[in-house]
Amino acid sequence: MTTDKFILAVPKGRILEELLPLLQKCGIEPEAAFSDPQSRALRFTTNHDNLDIIRVRAFDVATFTAFGAAHLGVVGSDVIEEFDYSELYAPVNLKIGSCRLSVAVPNEYASQPSRKNLSHVRVVTKYPHLTRQHFAARGVQAECIKLNGAMEIAPTLGLARHIVDLVSSGATLKANGLTEVEQILDITSHLVVNRAALKTAPTAMQQWIKIFRKAVS
Repeated sequence: MTTDKFILAVPKGRILEELLPLLQKCGIEPEAAFSDPQSRALRFTTNHDNLDIIRVRAFDVATFTAFGAAHLGVVGSDVIEEFDYSELYAPVNLKIGSCRLSVAVPNEYASQPSRKNLSHVRVVTKYPHLTRQHFAARGVQAECIKLNGAMEIAPTLGLARHIVDLVSSGATLKANGLTEVEQILDITSHLVVNRAALKTAPTAMQQWIKIFRKAVS
């Protein structure tokens, strides 16, 4: 892993909007193209000569950081728990991106007693590891069908009665005739650090950890 330039991986979308003010508090200012909606660039310089930012999908932040393509990253605890990469160290809860990972079913099925006496369940989710783990704790075998989006429409199309997905306000569930019936995990975003980088560049990594920790205190 080279330390000529440190790489901070950040997620696209809603979390990034909440992250931007925090980056400012950390004294990190990306180049102008970072805020240009027309830009298709994925890597950006910052006001720190030795720090670049890459903007990728939330799930990919963990992978880029775990495998050393990035030294630092910002990622939700859902992704940290789903992948469980031993190479990731998550020292700072950034207290942004708050939501929950939950089980939801069609409204008409939510109150049926038979729902609580299952030995096998089919679930649509992008979190197969956490889903299987959750149901296994109840003695239920979960057959997971992985989708990366539009989970809420799966029950109406007969793909599966259960979904496991992120829930914030619950408005999307309601709009699609679903009821949240179980909560698996409370989620916030964390600063993650590649453990190898922490060993090879301890002073710089600890300094960034200190800066992010101070920014959220």
